[in-house]
Amino acid sequence: MRFGLLDSQQGGTLKTVVVTVLVSGLMLPLLRTVGLRAFSMASETYTSGTHSAAFVTCPNDTVAKELARGIVEKKLAACVNIVPKITSIYEWQGKIEEDSEVLMMIKTRSSKVSELAEYVRSNHPYEVAEVISLPIDQGNPPYLKWIGDVVPE
Repeated sequence: MRFGLLDSQQGGTLKTVVVTVLVSGLMLPLLRTVGLRAFSMASETYTSGTHSAAFVTCPNDTVAKELARGIVEKKLAACVNIVPKITSIYEWQGKIEEDSEVLMMIKTRSSKVSELAEYVRSNHPYEVAEVISLPIDQGNPPYLKWIGDVVPE
């Protein structure tokens, strides 16, 4: 009886060891990936304001896509997101106006904002095109590095 109990305990211990080894083997790649990403994010440095997010409204999707393509092709920005169906309420020539528009969110270097604004003014159908920008204070370091890699100084 004592031998039977001992065999049962050894079998349980062996099962525990096998399960532990299997789980550890499966978790190692996941832990490695998480660790590398954490190290990558921690080791990247970013100077606040190096990049900016610029905003431009357009009358429709077609205009926004044409502008966005030109902006990215000319390396004035790394990425342009087009947000459909916004409603803009504003004063224009003494009257309150309400229009359906699309919004472009543009990620670029801060040093390119003036050139970006000039491109938009030259290619936008509005008499007074909206081009505003905000400096990026913080963000995902690899993403911010990508912006810098795509948009030359």
